[in-house]
Amino acid sequence: MHFREYIEKLDKNSSITKIKKEVSIDIEAAAVLKTAEPTPLLFENVKGYPNFRVAGNVFCTKTSIADYFGITTSQLIPRLTEAIDKRSPPEVITNAPCQEVVMNGVNLDKLPILKHNESDGGRYISSAVVVTKDSEFGQNLDFHRAMQFSANRMSTRIIKGRDFYKFLEKNGEVDAAYCVGNTPNVLVAAATSVKTGINELEIANALSPMEVTKATTLDLIIPAGCEFVLEGRVFMNDRSNEGPFIDLTETYDIVREEPVFEVRRITHRKNPIWQALLPGALEHKVLMGMPREPTIYKAVNEAGVKCLDVNVNPGGSSWLHAIVKIDKQNEDDGKKAIHAAFQGHRSCKHVFVVDKDINIYDPLEVEWSMATRFQAESGLVDIGKEPGSSLDPSAEPGTKITNKVGFDFTAPLVTKGKGFAKAEFPKVDLRDYIE
Repeated sequence: MHFREYIEKLDKNSSITKIKKEVSIDIEAAAVLKTAEPTPLLFENVKGYPNFRVAGNVFCTKTSIADYFGITTSQLIPRLTEAIDKRSPPEVITNAPCQEVVMNGVNLDKLPILKHNESDGGRYISSAVVVTKDSEFGQNLDFHRAMQFSANRMSTRIIKGRDFYKFLEKNGEVDAAYCVGNTPNVLVAAATSVKTGINELEIANALSPMEVTKATTLDLIIPAGCEFVLEGRVFMNDRSNEGPFIDLTETYDIVREEPVFEVRRITHRKNPIWQALLPGALEHKVLMGMPREPTIYKAVNEAGVKCLDVNVNPGGSSWLHAIVKIDKQNEDDGKKAIHAAFQGHRSCKHVFVVDKDINIYDPLEVEWSMATRFQAESGLVDIGKEPGSSLDPSAEPGTKITNKVGFDFTAPLVTKGKGFAKAEFPKVDLRDYIE
């Protein structure tokens, strides 16, 4: 099921709101999306772009992603874990939908690229899955935002240490395809952290079978069903200002000199739908944070602790916090889970471990477990100062050094005083009592 087919499915189920009023891509569309969050929207009358539609808020929750795969939210982590371990090559086709139309020349002004906020550095592509390749390691998928500054050039944020950065550092110039309008299997696979050399398209195919095709001008294999493809080349030493831009923490990232992406060809589907992704908003958080949950889940279980679920929650910017639910068997399980979780997600700043009776998606229950089961003297685990995330405004600039701390909110296995179980009231069906 391609992106537009999923939009059509939402429409049939009355799960997406169509905006027929004329809306500008200059801040207005982003404002409407944010106000409507998490409701999916489809803009059918985009000012100045009569042949394009724009969709956003499509995958704002884990439930929406699970619905795409036809599973429950509790099955997401096992599904993604299995896809990473049991990758499979997708089917390669010709005459791909994403290449139905080849634009005459390259002019980024002809695309409905959104400006999200008054303080943004420019119009930003924020939803693109970027495909690159290295002669030694093969293909890589990742997310890299790109800010337009001319008709055919963009400055693109490439974080040091990422595979794309390694390719650029090694080769100086790298072919790249920025693919817009993708489904959750591609989006989630691109956001996973796996060993260099693993082709994330194989993870995407294991999540949900898909088709791929060769780019028209590059030796790259790309998602065949995406809506837009911008083919071009990124230059390590040709740089331009990038930013400001809202990142996951909902704060503004600084302006940097970033590599230039020179767009040399644009292809798209007939009657294409541009996929908007609000920076720092719920969809951004879910797509970035959720793929870190399986790596934490796996690390905790490998540490000998029975992990039941993980929530890299929006309150922690879906990056800096992880809430881990365990089935506690030994008194030191909570602390072992904390250390393992930091290994599973090295950008994490705070880890919270709770018992199996706590709903980790309800912040009130998590806070309750802290209030009733936590003592700092025994439950606080100070990891010390380590490199964290460049997204953390309080981390040391440049080095990303931050103080990592874990919180063991689990109850002791042997009760010495009052019990730790939460009392429950009997349940009834109110329809039997209220007319």
